[in-house]
Amino acid sequence: MSIYVGNLSYEVTEADLSAAFADYGSVKRVQLPTDRETGRMRGFGFVEMGSEAEEAAAIEALDGAEWMGRDLKVNKAKPREDRGGSFGGGRRNNNFSRGGGY
Repeated sequence: MSIYVGNLSYEVTEADLSAAFADYGSVKRVQLPTDRETGRMRGFGFVEMGSEAEEAAAIEALDGAEWMGRDLKVNKAKPREDRGGSFGGGRRNNNFSRGGGY
């Protein structure tokens, strides 16, 4: 499981986030999603820790804490929902995609 970290400064780096969470245990992975068009950080990230106990300690300590001028939102990451109907990725089931017609 991983930890969601929201309300991050746009200046934060993976190394910064890793160092902040290292006080609570071993950090296995840090991910900072970026906007596809601008390449700019999106203001949130994900951290994977070595154990559930380490994750719980980090969440308890850092949720609501001020860091880099922002009040962090830290909690267990929820599985990504299938949003369906997104542009460009879904298969369409209509006659036009198979060459059929009206």
